[in-house]
Amino acid sequence: MRDAEDNPARPPTGTVLCGLDEIASPGSKGFRWREGDAMFAGFVVRKGETLVGYVDSCPHAGWPLAGFAGRYLTRDNDLILCAGHAALFRIEDGGCVAGPCPTSARLTPWPVTVRDGQIVTA
Repeated sequence: MRDAEDNPARPPTGTVLCGLDEIASPGSKGFRWREGDAMFAGFVVRKGETLVGYVDSCPHAGWPLAGFAGRYLTRDNDLILCAGHAALFRIEDGGCVAGPCPTSARLTPWPVTVRDGQIVTA
């Protein structure tokens, strides 16, 4: 899966992802796009006033974080969880806090914002 900004499947700035009210607080939601053979996967996490987006790719292994359940957060909804090997990442900045990835590893940001009650790519 390509996650670079030049990925042809990456949605352009201003693409509406969903309504803000479609993601609980705390909560998360994943998104996928395909353009030819290219695929882009990203997810959004909402916690209180914090809304962040990340490319859905583990910095340690490169696979999607959510696994089959489609869940990105721990049971306590306080950290992002990689279902593949239980690495944990801070919601606010995507920094790794536990697991096989080095603590210097970070999730790749995917800029998002809220416009008129809609979450859009920024």
